[in-house]
Amino acid sequence: MTKISISDHFTWGRLARYVLPSVVMMVFTSLYTVVDGIFVSNFTGKTPFAAVNLIFPVLAIFGSVGFMFGTGGTALVTKTIGEGDRDKANRYFSLIVFVTMGLGCLIAVVAASCMRPLARSLGAEGQLLDEAVVYGIVYVVGTPAFVLQSLFQSFFAAADKPRLGLAFIVSAGLTNIALDAFFVAVLHWGVAGAALASVLAQAVGGLIPLIYFVRPNKSLLRLGATSWYGKALLKSSLNGMSELLVNISVSLVNIVYNFQLLRLAGENGVAAFGFVMYVCFFFLSVFFGYDVGMAPIVGYNFGAGNKGELHNMFVKSLWFVIIAGVVMLGLSQALAVPLGKLYIGYDPALLDMSVRGFRLYALNFVIVGLNIWGSAYFTALSNGPVSGALAVVRTFVFQLILVFILPLLWGLDGIWLATPIAEDAAAIVTVGCLLGLRKRYGY
Repeated sequence: MTKISISDHFTWGRLARYVLPSVVMMVFTSLYTVVDGIFVSNFTGKTPFAAVNLIFPVLAIFGSVGFMFGTGGTALVTKTIGEGDRDKANRYFSLIVFVTMGLGCLIAVVAASCMRPLARSLGAEGQLLDEAVVYGIVYVVGTPAFVLQSLFQSFFAAADKPRLGLAFIVSAGLTNIALDAFFVAVLHWGVAGAALASVLAQAVGGLIPLIYFVRPNKSLLRLGATSWYGKALLKSSLNGMSELLVNISVSLVNIVYNFQLLRLAGENGVAAFGFVMYVCFFFLSVFFGYDVGMAPIVGYNFGAGNKGELHNMFVKSLWFVIIAGVVMLGLSQALAVPLGKLYIGYDPALLDMSVRGFRLYALNFVIVGLNIWGSAYFTALSNGPVSGALAVVRTFVFQLILVFILPLLWGLDGIWLATPIAEDAAAIVTVGCLLGLRKRYGY
């Protein structure tokens, strides 16, 4: 089979072959939390399940630095490769990896020491508080590996080795599944076992690739000696700020969702939202994976000044997010009950609440792919401000406002509908930016 490079012209077949490893990679990444939820819910009960769901948005914030440097750094490195300077690209890559790893270690220490007051501030009490603290402390120990895994998800595509990145993530996903079964179902270690399974799986996805890039390899990137490139690091940070902001914003919005659900429906509401988030994350990982695979192609052609290929990627990406969104909506409505039974079939009242919530919340699938891709496309074009603005408007501004307003009108249904309506509003902004900047970039 002919090797595909980011410098090629991408037909539909070539594009599918190139981005598929990244899509599968993100799907397996989403499997971490999905599998945790299934085992925790079925083997420990709905209170530990609710506790994990309550604390996880905070844990996601801690790990978001990896996504920031991964997407922003990939755009800079691929642009530099496109300009013909691979040596500088490798120095940039090395600096980004070292800084990300150092930040991960710092975050782990600070987060572990603050876990109980953080969990209490979310409204947790009694058993809910204790379970959330245990899960959180064990999970943040793996933050250095977690941020590196997030970083390398993007850089394997930039290194022209998306299939190797896929192999590492598949291995990490299978490790997580096996250890969840052993720690939670066999040893009955509860939420601590689920968190430990995730930590060890992240070590497979984050630390082993570190060894690969240190050693001589056949990819475009090699980890080695570097210098302090303050401007490049700042540019990577700013360019990846949209991914950082979207992760922080989504987590903050999820915290507010949990607060509202705890107020309106108690522990059951938080558990139901956990089910909705697990399943939606699995669906949305397809869009995120596509964007990870698409970004190096766009970044390279932007650096090389190839506007024809930028236009080609723009058109094909637009068709992909539209078709995928319609397919996902159909699947979500058809599979709502079977998926609900997989998580919480032991509680009929909770199952009914969860299925209704998921069907309403999943209406956003039709349009959310456009919004996620629009932000990622501008990141690949090294336009961090526009990408960041789209991410903040989509996740933080519209969702945060609507999750407070709509429950006043429609009660519990208002919480589930806040995201679909927010995505519709954000799509107007995304389309406006794509149209307004089309002549500047020539896509």
